[in-house]
Amino acid sequence: MTVAAPTFDLVVAANRLPLDRVVDDKGESTWRRSPGGLVTAMESVMKGRDAAWVGWAGEPGTPPEPFTDEGMYLHPVGLSPTEIEEYYEGFSNDTLWPIFHDVIVPATFHRNWWNTYRTVNHRFAVAIAEIAAPGATVWVHDYQLQLVPAMVRSLRPDVRIGWFNHIPFPPVELFSQLPWRRALVEGLLGADFLGFQRTADAENFLRCCRRLLNMSTKADTVTFTPPGDDPDARRTVRAAAIPISVDFRSLDALSRTPEVKARAAEIRASLGNPEILLLGVDRLDYTKGIRHRLKAYEELLRDKAIAPPDVTMMQVSTPSRERVDAYRHLRDEIERTVGGINGEYSDIGSPAVYYLYQSYPRAEMAAMFLAADVMLVTPLRDGMNLVAKEYVACRHDLGGALVLSEFAGAWHELHQAFICNPHDVEGVKQTIMRAVTAPEDERRRRMKALRKRVAVHDVQRWASRYLEALASAPAKPRRPTRASDEERRGEERANRSSQRALDNASERTEDL
Repeated sequence: MTVAAPTFDLVVAANRLPLDRVVDDKGESTWRRSPGGLVTAMESVMKGRDAAWVGWAGEPGTPPEPFTDEGMYLHPVGLSPTEIEEYYEGFSNDTLWPIFHDVIVPATFHRNWWNTYRTVNHRFAVAIAEIAAPGATVWVHDYQLQLVPAMVRSLRPDVRIGWFNHIPFPPVELFSQLPWRRALVEGLLGADFLGFQRTADAENFLRCCRRLLNMSTKADTVTFTPPGDDPDARRTVRAAAIPISVDFRSLDALSRTPEVKARAAEIRASLGNPEILLLGVDRLDYTKGIRHRLKAYEELLRDKAIAPPDVTMMQVSTPSRERVDAYRHLRDEIERTVGGINGEYSDIGSPAVYYLYQSYPRAEMAAMFLAADVMLVTPLRDGMNLVAKEYVACRHDLGGALVLSEFAGAWHELHQAFICNPHDVEGVKQTIMRAVTAPEDERRRRMKALRKRVAVHDVQRWASRYLEALASAPAKPRRPTRASDEERRGEERANRSSQRALDNASERTEDL
């Protein structure tokens, strides 16, 4: 006799579960929290709710049976080795990711990747439909699952469906390169509400609907007739910006613990107690601007503006997508660069750069944030970048300075940071020096304002605003979301940059 799966009023779906299976030397397996901004953000949102999480368990083969962890029901979805290669490493990260990040590296197009992407998205949709209670809220996350909203709607028209994009949504000039652009847009329009990090991203999506598919848009909504449906079965979907945040109170409390404060002091001591510690923490990705950052730092050393042991830099790079060629090449290039800097500018016992290629637990990261005098967050393109907000949340002492790229979504909220254009190496150098030499009262004033912003706009407020918008969609909010003048100017610069990238990119279109 088959036992029916339990059902839930809130079903969250993301590419990965919030846990990874870890096998020790004895062959025994345990589960540990996955790294990444999505897991960190959603963990606190789901606590205390009648909620389930659908996602891949992180290893090939037959998925584990559904299980409960800390009150959260986890429903694993299985992927074969071929599906991992074609759906995840291929279409998601070698086709979509470059297109959605200004074609910093060329995108690759394969029809078999697309077919596998569609197959896996359908598997997720079936799993969601199985455990969603009647009238449930379904919250789908990110670019790997863009077909899921329409597929779930076909299987379960009774549920409320939302989708949130954690990365930028590209201008129409870049999105139009995708041979499957219509199917992707129609997949997203299965949702009732589409959430984005920036107003510019929502507007880019609406432009794609209007210019590529001739759909009718008005303000932040799009009206269309689903394919194959009765002409009278028109739907209206709302697309708007609701930027994600961090669990401020939890991070603030963690950074105040004696253990974390002691560990921060240990870190500084192990580095020789430099006068200034620069810190970069990134997933190893070509969008994060790590190479540009190292170039700026190397030139500051060459110019003798700074020098170890008085000033040193620690770069933490979390392993990422190690089977994708672009990421392997990036790792090699960064490690060669770090080696070159240390070979030329380090003294015995005083490396110019401490490079760490590994992930760290939350408490260790909080200690690093507390130890760092200047945090370098300089992506070339980023949907939000929660590291910037995590750093601010941990600086209860009002110390430290945040150097922030204007191409990170966080820039639209954290205006009191030291802002730079990461493509302008000379400008990055000048911004780093401004942060290093700023008077203490200025740094404290900036940090106090940053902390106030992150404390008020925390992850709980983000989730509440999103779920409220989903429940009321497609009705407009009481206070319509409008792009600020600064955001619109930023969008114009981003679009010009995207167009230049489009003009310069040599696209690979094998097997098309």
